[in-house]
Amino acid sequence: MPRRLPDWFKVRLPADDGELKRVAALLRRHRLATVCTSARCPNLAECWACGTATIMILGRECTRNCRFCAVSTSAHPAPPDPAEPEHVAQAIRSLGLRYAVLTSVTRDDLLDHGAGHYAATVSSIRGLCPDVTVELLIPDLAGRADLLQVILEAHPHVVGHNLETVRRLTPLVRDARTSYDRSLTLLSLVARSGTPAKTSLLLGLGETDDEVREALREAFDAGVRHVALGQYLAPSTSHAPVARYLAPEEFTSLGDYARSLGYHSVASAPKVRSSYRAEEFVTI
Repeated sequence: MPRRLPDWFKVRLPADDGELKRVAALLRRHRLATVCTSARCPNLAECWACGTATIMILGRECTRNCRFCAVSTSAHPAPPDPAEPEHVAQAIRSLGLRYAVLTSVTRDDLLDHGAGHYAATVSSIRGLCPDVTVELLIPDLAGRADLLQVILEAHPHVVGHNLETVRRLTPLVRDARTSYDRSLTLLSLVARSGTPAKTSLLLGLGETDDEVREALREAFDAGVRHVALGQYLAPSTSHAPVARYLAPEEFTSLGDYARSLGYHSVASAPKVRSSYRAEEFVTI
């Protein structure tokens, strides 16, 4: 396991943190969580300083226990806050966002796996902020097409679901209650609905370049047209270790390969995450 971050991965804090503090205060006021903090995203300072954040709904605890993820886990998380959809919409209006990204923990404990809460949140945003583009990053919904349909009927502009890693490594780093093929099927259903589909891969878990290219081909064949590739960072020593740090030029090469397949938008660099600067990289 590599002992230290390479120089190209060092995070530079903004010279003026006024906007960062404003975003943090707004999120506290509306009692909202973000994946930026829960997943320890390396881009938090950059994004918050620009007035953007990826809001995490359905609580702060996940019922899954993936070996790459820093989000807290629990078999019995607190019930979803029924006022959260309205709070999210109000926060988005207060932040002045034009492009909002929503994600969530996985809620296997709920009968609808949180699909209704997603739909209610999208509807609240559309009602209060009709000009805002809404991108979702959803869990696998236990593979249920009927629950995906509940979300799609709220008319989000983009729906993402992350493969996270290549086929071979999926059983080693993702929770046993999901699978690589289930994720591909969900993405295919999103694409077939006419809603733009997006996915993301974390690299440096031990995959080969050929396996990454295979995953990119399979996602493209499933109908995905927007993809993000970034470097995996181990949240702690109890998580899956980093096998290696890919150099920036390796990300450039894999990004070029994705574009050669026909992806409409590609974000590929060490610090990229699934929602990183989404409004710039996703064209719909």
